[in-house]
Amino acid sequence: MKQFLAIYTGTTSAQERSGWDQLSEAQRTERIKQGMTAWMDWGERHKGAIVVQGSPLGKTKRAGMNGVTDIKNAMVGWVVVQAETHEDAAKMFLDHPHFAIFPGDSVEIMECLPIPQL
Repeated sequence: MKQFLAIYTGTTSAQERSGWDQLSEAQRTERIKQGMTAWMDWGERHKGAIVVQGSPLGKTKRAGMNGVTDIKNAMVGWVVVQAETHEDAAKMFLDHPHFAIFPGDSVEIMECLPIPQL
């Protein structure tokens, strides 16, 4: 089995498209409850494939040639899953609550490659 890093992404345009900010506090609370139940159900269905549960992500800093700077990106969470193929891993996330219920944009899935041996 191969391992894959899945990055949950969120964008301003996805938030706007979802209408999330127009929901009342009660509607948002209900949507969060519905979304978390669906997310836990997704996790239960795929528990045999989840290698590392992951977590939400906070603010981003970049370390580089010019030192440390604050930046923004679209990454909002992550999980590591295993599957036979890249396609199989990606299919796990079809209709995921991250974007089907919550105002997330998408889930990007990439294979975790082995470290080259010298």
